[in-house]
Amino acid sequence: MALKEFQYPIVSESAQGAYFKDIDGNNYIDLAMGFGVNFFGHSPDFVIEAVQEQINRGIGLGMQSNLAAETAALISEMGRVERVAFSNTGTEAIMAAVRIARSRTKRQKIVMFAGSYHGTFDGILARVGEDKTTAQPLSLGTPLGMVEDVIVLSYGVEESLDIIATHADDLAAVLVEPVQSRKPDLQPQEFLQKLRQITHKKGITLIFDEIITGFRIAPGGAQEWFNVEADIVIYGKAIGGGLPISMICGKADFLDTVDGGFWQYGDDSHPQTELTAFGGTFCRHPLALAACRAVLLHLRENSPTIQEKVNQLTHRLATEVNQFFQEIGIPIRVVNFGSLFRFEPFGAYSIFLQPIELPLFYYLLNLKGIYTWEKRVCFLSTCHTN
Repeated sequence: MALKEFQYPIVSESAQGAYFKDIDGNNYIDLAMGFGVNFFGHSPDFVIEAVQEQINRGIGLGMQSNLAAETAALISEMGRVERVAFSNTGTEAIMAAVRIARSRTKRQKIVMFAGSYHGTFDGILARVGEDKTTAQPLSLGTPLGMVEDVIVLSYGVEESLDIIATHADDLAAVLVEPVQSRKPDLQPQEFLQKLRQITHKKGITLIFDEIITGFRIAPGGAQEWFNVEADIVIYGKAIGGGLPISMICGKADFLDTVDGGFWQYGDDSHPQTELTAFGGTFCRHPLALAACRAVLLHLRENSPTIQEKVNQLTHRLATEVNQFFQEIGIPIRVVNFGSLFRFEPFGAYSIFLQPIELPLFYYLLNLKGIYTWEKRVCFLSTCHTN
C-alpha cells in the first residue's frame, strides 16, 4: 500500500531515438526500449522509410509477399541457418518450435530452465514441481495437463545435464534462453557446449530462444557468441525494427515439417516430410517484412561494429555506476550481457534493502526522467550516447 499512489502508467505521446515524451509533456531517457525491440532507437529513419514505401504499395494479405524470400535469405546468411519460417510474436514462435520438435522426434517431454522467460504459451508456463522431474503451472488459469510433459531444471549446473541424459529417450527438446533476461550475469558457455553435445548424441532438439540476444549481442547472436549451433533458433524483437515479427529458424531437417521440404517443377519431386500445424493470418505481414528487411540490410552493412559499440557503451555505464554505488555504500549493482542490463541488490548489505526500497529506486529514476518498466529489464540502443 505504501507505493499505491506511485502505481500509474506513463503514457507516451511521441518517441524518437533514445527519448520519448509523455502526455503531460515530460521528457524521458528510455531504458526500456520496447522491452528490447528498439535496438536502433525509436522510429529509426531507415525503418520508417521502408514501411512508408510499402504502405504506398499496399498491405496485401493472403498472397505471398514479394519481400519474404529476400528477407529469409538475409536471415539465413547472417544467422547461418538453413531455413526460416515467419511468425508474429515470440510466444507464437516458441509454440511452433516446441510443436516442430515433438513432431520430428515423436517424443513428448521438454526440458526448460528455471529463471527463463519464453512468452506466455500455456505449455511452457511451468515451475518446478514436487520433485525435479515434475512441473506445476506457473500461472493461474494454466491447467496442470498443459505442463505435465515439462521438466524444469536449474540453469548452468552439472546436475541438470545428468538429468537430461537420464531422461533422454523421452525428451523431444531442451528449450533454453542462452542468457536469461532476468539474470544476464549468468553466461554459462561451458554448460551450453556440454548441453549441445548431450542433445546431439541423444537425438534431442536443442532450441535457442534468441528473441532478445539474436542480432543484438553479435551478428550471429548467442550461437556465435558461445560457439554453439542449435537445431532451432527463435528470433524477434530487435530484428523487426519496432514492428511485430518473429521467426523460427534452423536446420532443414526440423523446419521441413512446416511445408514438407524441398521440391521443384519439371520432375517427380514432392514434399517428403510429414507436416505439423503452423500458420497465422499475419505471418509474413508486408509491413513487418519491410521493416525486417531494412534492419537486416542495415546490420549487414554495419555489423559487427554496431553491436560492439552498444556493448561497450553498456559496459561503461555498468562500470561507472557500480563504482559510484560502491563508493557511497549502496548495495545495488548493474549486471549486463552486452546491451541488456539490470539493477540488482547484492552483497552482505543487500539484506537490509526493504521490499519498498528497490521499487522506490525505480520510481525515483522515472521522476528524474529516466524510464524503466515494471520488470526492470533494461537496454541501451544505438541512439544512446556517452
